[in-house]
Amino acid sequence: MKKYNILLICLVATFFSACDVELENPNNILVKDHWKTEQDAQYGVNAIYNEFYKTGSYTRWWWFRTDVTSDEAFSASPWAVLKEFTQFRYGDYDFFEGNKNTYHNCYQAIYRANQVLYHIVDIPFEDPYEKEKLIGQAYFLRGLFYYNLAMLWGSTAKSLAIIPESEIYTPGMKPQGYTGKEVYEQAISDLGRAQELLPEEWNGSDKGRATKGAALAVRAKCYMQLHQWTEAKNDLFWLIEGRGKSYYGLVDDYSHNFLSSTENNKESVFEIQYSDKNPSPAGDGDFEVNPNLGLHRAQFFAPPGIGWNDAEVRPWIVDEFKKERNKDGGYDIRLKYTAFYSEMHNDFNDNTKIYNLTSNNATWAQDSWKGRVFFRKYSSTDERNTEDYYNKINVRVIRFADILLMYAECIAQSGGSLSEAVGYVNRVRARAKMPDLAVNHAQAASNKESFLKRLQMERTLELSTEGHRWADLKRWGMLDSNEGVEELKSRDADFNNFVIGQHDCLPIPSSEVNNNPNIEQNPEY
Repeated sequence: MKKYNILLICLVATFFSACDVELENPNNILVKDHWKTEQDAQYGVNAIYNEFYKTGSYTRWWWFRTDVTSDEAFSASPWAVLKEFTQFRYGDYDFFEGNKNTYHNCYQAIYRANQVLYHIVDIPFEDPYEKEKLIGQAYFLRGLFYYNLAMLWGSTAKSLAIIPESEIYTPGMKPQGYTGKEVYEQAISDLGRAQELLPEEWNGSDKGRATKGAALAVRAKCYMQLHQWTEAKNDLFWLIEGRGKSYYGLVDDYSHNFLSSTENNKESVFEIQYSDKNPSPAGDGDFEVNPNLGLHRAQFFAPPGIGWNDAEVRPWIVDEFKKERNKDGGYDIRLKYTAFYSEMHNDFNDNTKIYNLTSNNATWAQDSWKGRVFFRKYSSTDERNTEDYYNKINVRVIRFADILLMYAECIAQSGGSLSEAVGYVNRVRARAKMPDLAVNHAQAASNKESFLKRLQMERTLELSTEGHRWADLKRWGMLDSNEGVEELKSRDADFNNFVIGQHDCLPIPSSEVNNNPNIEQNPEY
């Protein structure tokens, strides 16, 4: 019986070998069967956008790198290693949630963009313009993720890879290393190509895709990190005074930038589209047919009893808002929509709701709430009574208010008219009914250095906890000098751990350095 079975197996194996039968999983599309049609190319571009919904990206861990590590927020999480990674105490460089996941996410997005750019060339399109729009989106998304890499990990060391689309990734590939400056320059090149190919606006179900204005805005951010002020100013001009003027502006109500009911409005320059259509209890499902497309941020930031409360806002933010009164004698309305804090129900009318709780003396007297300030932006407090892993509020990656403040900075830094720069800042302040700069900050309205210093705080008041602060601190040189770090220490005790020349960038994951001799570890790590 044993001999018979062996013979049968041999005969079967010989039969199938002779017939050259190929068994393929219908649920696993092979490269040789893909990249044939216009629809295949569209699916490829959609797959790049899908990286926004991975946990290492904007949906979850991104905010720990940009907000919580800055002086605007901090972590008191019981998850020790997560907390330590926001305190400049880096033990395991391969810590997935604090470092490797976001790094991996950036390169996976770049890999997907390269797939599109490599294969789309040979796909015939009935309308060449449709092909151009897909290529433009691939360049934009690749440029955005290169910007993110340079901003978080870029240094003077050749620690980051640049992978052109002509070199599709293969196992064992060991790309060359590049400095942060070189990666910014690659992003600038990609975004330059993108702005040439992308439409000025999208309609219908395509709302939220990258536009010419979005490409110019991100390219301006790259230029600004390199202190190329004139180039950045030229890009921003298109959005403010050029053709973009017909598409962009400030919405009347500041809160409309953070509600699901007022998404894709005129203030949104680039916005990630989140949804609660495919809820997943743990936020997983990266490889599901219908993955979770919800925003996880608020689940990790919400107050005790509502979310995980793995991070919170530094109290100095509230104090800063209260230093000035608006034109009606009240507090800056932006404070109301930035944070939950102990006096919120006294400072603003109709401001007692914190999800299913009430802001009052008893709530803020609890041991787990006393003296603390919690994140409010992108929370579901106005729509639901709790948080979870499928918050549907879109993230406004770039708002027009950010564009105005960047433009003001570029005007001043490039030697332009100070009064013109002040005017753009006043335009942002006016939306919140705050008086012109000259009223309470006369020196800032008449002196370039004072203006640039005041602009640092103006950006915090308008944009705090929206993911901009870390790039701002790097651009302003506050991480490079004793004076700058001492100022940050006065607001955030975590900066007592900060080492100049080291902690202005994250460590490259150890596995990347160990597996590729062409990649250097960042300085002092």
